[in-house]
Amino acid sequence: MVQVPTTSGSSAAANIRASPASGTHTTTTAARAKPGATSNGHHSIPAPTYLSAMRSAPLDLSSVERRGQPTASRETIKRIRPHGLEEAPTYRPTDEEFRDPLEYMKKISPEASKYGICKIIPPDTWRPDFAIDTERFHFRTRKQELNSVEGSTRANLTYLDQLAKFHKQHGTNLNRFPSVDKRPLDLYKLKKAVESRGGFEKVCKLKKWAEIGRDLGYSGKIMSSLSTSLKNSYQRWLFPYEEYLRHAKPGVHQQLELEYGGPLTPSPIHSPMKKSHQHTPSSLRDDSPAIRASDALNAQMREMNDLRNIPMLDSPALAAAPAKPSGFTAVNAGGFTPVNSSPATFAPVMNSIHRRERESESSFTPPKRSIESPLSSAKNTPEYRPSALGATPLTNGHASNTMKRQISHDSAESRKENNNPRDEGENGGRRSKRLRKDTVPTVAGSHMTLFRPTAPRIPGDGSTMPGERCEQCGKTEDLDKLLLCESCDHGYHMHCLDSPVTSKPDYDWYCPRCLVGDGQFGFEEGGIYSLKQFQDKAADFKEGYFQNRLPFDPVLNCSRPVTEDDIEREFWRLVASLEETVEVEYGADIHSTTHGSGFPTTEKNPRDPYSTDPWNLNVMPLHPDSLFRHIKSDISGMTVPWLYVGMIFSTFCWHNEDHYAYSANYQHFGSTKTWYGIPGEDADKFEDAMREAVPELFETQPDLLFQLVTLLTPEQLKKAGVRVYALDQRAGQFVMTFPKAYHAGFNHGFNLNEAVNFAPSDWEPFGDAGVQRLQQFRRQPCFSHDELLWTAAEGAATGGVTIQTAKWLAPALKRMKHRELEHRNLFIGKHKEHDNPCVITDNIEDAGPRCHIGFVLDEQDVPEEEYQCTYCKAYAYLSRFRCDKSGKVMCLQHAGTYDCCGMTEEQRYAGNDHTLHYRRTEESINAIQQKVADKAHLPEAWEDKVTNALEESATPPLKTLRTLLNEGERIPYKLRSLPTLKAYVDRCNEWVDEATNYIIRKQQNRRKNEKAWRKGSRAAEMEERDRELRKVENIVKLLKEADKLAFDCPEIVQLRERADAVIEFQRNAQAALDNPLARTTRDFEELLDLGRGFNVDMPEIDRLDTVVQQKKWNDRAIEARGQFLALKDVVELITDAESLGLPLYNEHLRHFKEQRDAGEAWEAKAKELMSVELVHYPQLEALSNQAQAAALPVSAETLAAVDQILNKQREAHRQIISLYERSKHPDITQRPKYAEVRETMDALSELNSKPGGTLDLEKEQKRHEDWMRKGKKLFGKANAPLHILKSHMEYVLERNIDCFDIVTDKPRSPAEPQSREPSPADGKMRSWEDPRFREVFCICRRVEAGMMIECELCHEWYHGKCLKIARGKVKDDEKYTCPICDWRVKIPRDAARPKLEDLLVWQDEIANLPFQPDEEEVLENIINNAQEFRMHVAPYCNPIMATSEEGDTQRFFLRKIEGAEILLAYETNFFRQELHKWSPVAPEAPPVLESSKSTRKPRPTKLQKLMAQHGVDDPEALPQALRTKQHSFKRKSSEPQNARPPPLQPAPGRSDSGTPTSHHFPGTGSNPSHHGPVLSGVDGHHMMFDPRQSIYTMSSANQTSTPPFAPHAFLHGGGQAALASPMSSAYASASGGIKREPSIFTGAALARNDPVVGGVVTSGLDSPMRDSFSSAAGVPGSSQGGLDKMFNDLTNQEDDLSSTMPNDVSKAPQSYTEATLEKLRENKQELEPESEFLKQAWGNGFDED
Repeated sequence: MVQVPTTSGSSAAANIRASPASGTHTTTTAARAKPGATSNGHHSIPAPTYLSAMRSAPLDLSSVERRGQPTASRETIKRIRPHGLEEAPTYRPTDEEFRDPLEYMKKISPEASKYGICKIIPPDTWRPDFAIDTERFHFRTRKQELNSVEGSTRANLTYLDQLAKFHKQHGTNLNRFPSVDKRPLDLYKLKKAVESRGGFEKVCKLKKWAEIGRDLGYSGKIMSSLSTSLKNSYQRWLFPYEEYLRHAKPGVHQQLELEYGGPLTPSPIHSPMKKSHQHTPSSLRDDSPAIRASDALNAQMREMNDLRNIPMLDSPALAAAPAKPSGFTAVNAGGFTPVNSSPATFAPVMNSIHRRERESESSFTPPKRSIESPLSSAKNTPEYRPSALGATPLTNGHASNTMKRQISHDSAESRKENNNPRDEGENGGRRSKRLRKDTVPTVAGSHMTLFRPTAPRIPGDGSTMPGERCEQCGKTEDLDKLLLCESCDHGYHMHCLDSPVTSKPDYDWYCPRCLVGDGQFGFEEGGIYSLKQFQDKAADFKEGYFQNRLPFDPVLNCSRPVTEDDIEREFWRLVASLEETVEVEYGADIHSTTHGSGFPTTEKNPRDPYSTDPWNLNVMPLHPDSLFRHIKSDISGMTVPWLYVGMIFSTFCWHNEDHYAYSANYQHFGSTKTWYGIPGEDADKFEDAMREAVPELFETQPDLLFQLVTLLTPEQLKKAGVRVYALDQRAGQFVMTFPKAYHAGFNHGFNLNEAVNFAPSDWEPFGDAGVQRLQQFRRQPCFSHDELLWTAAEGAATGGVTIQTAKWLAPALKRMKHRELEHRNLFIGKHKEHDNPCVITDNIEDAGPRCHIGFVLDEQDVPEEEYQCTYCKAYAYLSRFRCDKSGKVMCLQHAGTYDCCGMTEEQRYAGNDHTLHYRRTEESINAIQQKVADKAHLPEAWEDKVTNALEESATPPLKTLRTLLNEGERIPYKLRSLPTLKAYVDRCNEWVDEATNYIIRKQQNRRKNEKAWRKGSRAAEMEERDRELRKVENIVKLLKEADKLAFDCPEIVQLRERADAVIEFQRNAQAALDNPLARTTRDFEELLDLGRGFNVDMPEIDRLDTVVQQKKWNDRAIEARGQFLALKDVVELITDAESLGLPLYNEHLRHFKEQRDAGEAWEAKAKELMSVELVHYPQLEALSNQAQAAALPVSAETLAAVDQILNKQREAHRQIISLYERSKHPDITQRPKYAEVRETMDALSELNSKPGGTLDLEKEQKRHEDWMRKGKKLFGKANAPLHILKSHMEYVLERNIDCFDIVTDKPRSPAEPQSREPSPADGKMRSWEDPRFREVFCICRRVEAGMMIECELCHEWYHGKCLKIARGKVKDDEKYTCPICDWRVKIPRDAARPKLEDLLVWQDEIANLPFQPDEEEVLENIINNAQEFRMHVAPYCNPIMATSEEGDTQRFFLRKIEGAEILLAYETNFFRQELHKWSPVAPEAPPVLESSKSTRKPRPTKLQKLMAQHGVDDPEALPQALRTKQHSFKRKSSEPQNARPPPLQPAPGRSDSGTPTSHHFPGTGSNPSHHGPVLSGVDGHHMMFDPRQSIYTMSSANQTSTPPFAPHAFLHGGGQAALASPMSSAYASASGGIKREPSIFTGAALARNDPVVGGVVTSGLDSPMRDSFSSAAGVPGSSQGGLDKMFNDLTNQEDDLSSTMPNDVSKAPQSYTEATLEKLRENKQELEPESEFLKQAWGNGFDED
C-alpha cells in the first residue's frame, strides 16, 4: 500500500471541472454548496478535537453485503470484460489448506504470480466478526475527479490550462476550442501529433497536415482547406506557446532542480547539483534561461507584427457564451472560418502600453484570486484540520509522500510549538515519518489541486506567507511594486523580472513557473464521515447518477437494474472523458492503529479466536515465516493494516507496493471492488508505456508512479504489450498482490476493505530491488532493508538462524556485503588521495601528520532519522557520513559530493568537520555473512558427503551411511538424498537384524505345551511367521542379498561363519541320534543347546529335543518314586510320558499308573462319605489315616476337606463341652454369656452331624430361653422374637426414667406450653435457666411436641399422639377430660405393663439360669428406678393421712405412674380411689386394677378373613381348595436362624389365666347395683399400704377365662366374646348402656360407651374421639395408621401382638398356644370347641416369631 498525496483547503475560485451533485454537471464553483456541506451538497461533520470523541448513528450491518448473509453478492465468473481483459485466478482453499496463509501462498504462487493478482475465497466456516465500533468510527475522505486521474486526460487538461493562461497573459482569452469541419479541434492532440512528426517546421516541410487530420478523426470528408485550417490553428494557438516553452522550460526546470536538491531525472549516483545561495536577479540576469526565452519570444513577436499572414487573436467577445459541458465553445460554431481572416497583432504583456480590460469570469482561466494566502484561506474553511493527509510537507520542493512509515513516539516539542489541535483520527499519537521541512503552501483552486513548492530560501530568511515577499530576490520591501501571480499567488518585484515592468499590467499575470508547470498534483481533502453517513452519501450518489441513464425495462416497469458491467464501462468512460467531470470521495489510508481494525485484536478481543487467526491482517505480517517479523517497529500500512472506505467510482490508481512487498486486501462488507493487475514481469513494460503515454507528467514528476494519482486505461496498456488481468472482489474475500505487480481498481459502491503487507522468504530479492528503486527516485523507504537483514542474521527475533532463513538470507547478506564494502572502498579511495595517513585504514603510532576525518564505530541502535541520507533518503544503516556543521547525514554514495555545509568537495572528502560512522566493522560483516552462508550451505555439504561416501567404495560401510543418515535427520531442512539414503540404510538395518537372529547365540525358549501357549489365532500366526524366518535356507538367502545390496558390515562375515557352523552341527547331531544309548543326557542337552543357538529350524533339533525330554522324564520318574506325590502330579507325569511317546512297557510308567488308580479310588470313597447328611466320622477318620499311612497320591483339596470336617467336629465338641461345664459353675458371673452360646449353636448348623454333648447344651439353652419367654410375656411381647426383649426393656427403662423422675419433675400447678404462653410484658428475653423452658407434660412427662390437648378439669396438657387422638377429630370448641380425672377414659397402650412384683420374681430366677442373660443389667435398672419412685411416693399413699388438699399432688403422681411402662398396682389403685373420693367425675368408683394390658386390637388371621369373606363359622365349611392343610404338631424354634438342630422340647408349665395383652376387668352388666370392684380385706374408708404386699384382691360377679385370641372371639358375635377381646373396650359399653351426649368430654365418648345391640356396636352416637380411636384400631371403613403410627413414632416402639400377628391363624405364636393348652387343661369343658383350632395351629407349624 502506498499513500496518495493530498491537499487540504477548499477551492476559492471557480473551476470549469466542478464536481456534480448526484451525477449532474455544472461549471459553478464549490461555493454553491450549502454552508457546512461538501462541494457535492452532502453535509460533513466539522472535525472536533479528536475524531474518536465523535458519536454518530451506527451502521446497520444487515444493510450491507456481507459474506454468509442474505445480502451477500453472488459470485459470478465474467467471461467478457471491457477492453477484452482476462480474469485473474480465483482460489478456494479447503479448511486444511487455509490454516497457514504463507504456506498456501507458496503453493499457489507459481501460477498466481503470472497474473500479478489473485482472489482467495475462504472456506465457509471462516467468518470473523466485524470489530469496528461504527458509532465512533469517523474518517476523512479525499476528493477524486475521475477524468483528472487518467494520465492522458490530465495531461490534456493541464496543457490546455497552461495554454489558456499564456494567451490570457498576452491579452487574449482562449475560452473555446477552435473548430475544424464543424467540430472542436483538440489542441492537445494536435500538439502531440505535430510533436510526434518532428515539430512544426518538419510537418510543414513534409506536408503532414493531411495525415495529422486523419489521425485527429477528420478522415471522412477531406476538405481542401483542412491542412490550412490545422496549420493556421497550430500556428495561431500552439506555436507561440511552444516557442515560449522551448525557451522558458529550462529556466523553470533549473529552479525546480534547485528546490528538489538535484536533477529531476532519477540519477542519484551522479553528483547532485551544487547549491548556490545567490538567487538575486543580478545573478540570473545574464544567463537566465527565462530571460533568454522572454527576449527571444518578444523579438519574434515584434517580427510577427510586421507580417500580415501571421494569424492574430480574435477580438474579445462582448459577452461570454453559455458554458458547455466541455468547458469550451467552438470559435466558429456557425461554420468554418479561417483563423487568420482578420489581422491582429500579438501584444506581449511586458511591452503593451494599452492594457486590455479584464475578461469575464467565465473564461477558461480561473479568475483573479484574493491576495490572501492560500494556506490561510484553507485554514479558514470549516473542515480544515492539520493532519497527516493535509498540509503535506515538501522535501526539496516536492510533496513528500509519507508512505507508510510510522514511529512509535511523537514529538512533544512539535505539539507544543504547533498549538493547532491534532486530529486524533489521523494521527492518534503517531505521525508519518518524513523529513521535518517547511510547510508547503497549496493552491486553493480546483478540487484537483496543483501543488506549488516553495522557492529556495536564502539562509537566514524568515518564513513568510506567499505574496508577502519577492520570490526572485527574497526581499519583503516595496510590496506596492510586487506583482502577484494569478495562479499561485506568489509575488515578484516588477524590477526583479527578467523583463522589468514599470507598472502593473491590466491583464492577468502569470509567473513563468505556472505557465511552464511543475507537474504537482494531488487529491483535495474531503469531509469527515461516519460509516452510516458515508453509506447514505454513496447510496444517494449512485441512485441519482444512474436514475435516468439506463433503459426502461417493461417487465420490471422501471429502469433496468445497474449491473457490474454497466458500472465498469461507465467508470472507464468517465475516466477518459474530457467533457464530463465527475467527483467522488474515497476514504483511503485510514490507520487501523487509531481508528481500529475490522478484525478482532488481542488487545480489544482477547477471547475471540479470530484475534489470533493467521489470516487476520493484524497477525499475517508477523507470521513466523514472514520477513517483516525482523523489523523492530510497527510500520503503519505495511505491518499494521490500513482501512479503505469506498463509494461508487472511487478509485485507487496504478501502483505497486512499497519495497515490492506482497499485499493482502480483505473486504469486510459492501459492494464489489474491481481490481486490475499487471504481472511483475511486465512492470518495466508498464512503466515504459506510462512514460510514452504522458511524458509531460514525467518531466517534472519522475516519481509519478509512486504517487497513486494516475490511471491509464487497460486498452492503452494492452496496445503497449502489457498484460492486464481483472477480477471482482466481494465481501468476505481476499485479494493478494505479488511483488513488483502493478495494480489498480475502483469500487462499485459503498464498501470497506482492509489491507496490509507481508513478506515470505521469496520476497527478499524483490525487496532489495525495491529499495534500490526508491533510492533511485530519492523516495523515503519504509524501513531499512539492511537492518532487516542484519536483525535476521543475528537471530534476535527467532532465537537463532534456521536453515530455511539462511537459504534466503545468505545471498542477501552477500549482496549487502559486496555493496557495502564497495561503497566503503570507493569513499576511502577518494579520501586517501591526500598524503597523510588515514585513521580509518592505517595504524598510526606516532603523533605525525594524519587525516582530519572523524571516525566512530557506533554499534548502538540510533533513531532512523540519524542515519537517513539527506539527499537520496536511503537508510545508511551500516555506515554513514555526517557533517558536524550542519548535522546532515549522507550515505557513502553521496558523501563528499553533496553540498552539506558550503565546503568544497575536496574539503568534504578530506574529512574536515565531518565524521564517518561505522555500525559494523568489515570483520563482523564478513563473519556473520560467512556464518549464515555456512548454515545455508549445510544441506549441500551433507549432499556432498553422501556423494563422496558412495563414490569412494563399491560397498560403502554401513556405519558411515548410518552416521550420514543421523546427520541428515538432524538437519531441519528438506534434503534431496535423505529419503533415498534412509530407505537404503533401513533395508541394510533390516538385513542386519535378520542376520543377528542367526549370529547371536541365544537360548530359544521352547514351550512345553504349544497348545496351552497359543491363545488365539494371533499367537499362532506369529509362531508360523517365526518358523518361516528360522529356516536354514534363509541364511543362504541373506548372504546372497548382502551381495546384492553391496554394503559392508561385520555381520556379513559373522553370518558366513555361522553357515559353516550349522553344517558341522548337522553332521554331529546325526551321529548322536544314530546311537542314543551311547551318550548321556548331558551330552544330548549340550548338543541341543548348540543347535538352538543357531536360531534356525533344523529337523535334527526336534529329534534331539525329543530324546532329551524322554531321558529327562526317566530321571524325574526315578526321583519321584521315593517321594509323596499328589494325584495331579502323578497324572501330570503320566500325561508327559504319553506326550513324549514313551513305550507302555516302561517300568516307571506302569508304576505311576497303578498309583493313579489307587488314588482315584480313595478320592471317590472320601467324597462319598462327605456327601451324606450324617457323616460317619469314624470311617472318615480311618480313610484319612489310610491316605497318610499308604502314601497314596490323593488330591490335596480332598484331603484338606476331610481334615477340615474332622477338625470342625473336634473343635465343636470341645466348645460344647466347655460351655456346658461353665454353665454349671456355682458363680453366675463365671457362666458363659447367652450370646456366646447362641453363636456356638448357630455355628453347629454348618456341621452335618452334632458332636457329643450337643443335646445337653440344647437343654440348657432351652431352659434359658424359657426364662426369656417369661419376660416377654411379662412385657406383653410374647409373640415377638427373643432378641426383641432387650430392646423393649431398654425402651421401658427410657420411658420410666422420664416418668419416675423425682429430681426435676416435681408436683406443680398446671403449666402452659410455650406455644400458648403470652409474650413477656417486660420485653426481656427468657434465659435457659427459666424453668418454664423445661416444662414437661402429659403422662409421658416429656416436653411439648405436636398437637397438645388441655384437660378441662386439671388443665394439664397432653400429647395427642400419646392419647391417639387425631388432629382432624378435634374441634376448637370441644372440651376434653383426661384419663387421670376420669378413670373411664382409657389410656391407649401398645404393650402390657408388668407389675413390679412380677419383675422382682423374674429377677430372682436369674441365679438359677445356666447362662448370663443379656437383659440382666437393664432389668436391674428398671427395678431400681421403680423402687426408688415407689419409696418417694410412699408418704402420699397413706389412706389415713391423705386429705383433699393433696388432690393435685395425687393427680400429678398418678399421671406419672400411668405414663410409666411398668405397673405399680397399689399406688395406681390408691390414687384412683382417692381422686374419685375427693373429686368424683364418673358416677361409679374406679375398679381395682391388677394388671395393665395392651389396648391394641389383634389382626384377624387369614383363615378368619376367609371365613368372614364366605360367611361361615366353621373352617370345614370352606371350599376344599381354600381349606388349610393339616399338619402334625411340630415345634419350631422361636428365633430366626438359618439351619438349626431341633431344640429340646419345653417343659410344661402354667400361664396366667388371661393374656398379657388385655386389661382383665370384671364385667358390670350382670350386677347393675354393683358399681365396680370391691376391695376385700381392708376397710373401705381406711386402707393401709404395704409396698411388699398386694392387699388388693379382685372380685367380680362374672369372670370368664375365655382366651381373648380364641377363634370364637372373632367368629361369634356374642357380647361376651366382644368384651373379652383385647380391644373390646373400644366397642363395648363400660357403663351398662347408659346413654350419653355425643361430646368428647362425656364419659360415653371417652370410655367408648357406644351402645351394643346384639353384640354389634351401633353407630348411633357420633363421637369424634371414638372415631379417632376406631380409626387407629383398624375399624373397617376408617383411615388406617392414624394414632398407631403417631404413638409408635413418639415411643419409638415396634408393634406388639396386634401388629405382628400373622394373617393366618396357623402362624400364631407358640407361647400363645402353650398358654391356650394350659388353659384347656384347667377348663376341660371347653376342650371341644378349641380342639379344632389347636389342630390347625399346630398342624401349620407355628413359629414363635
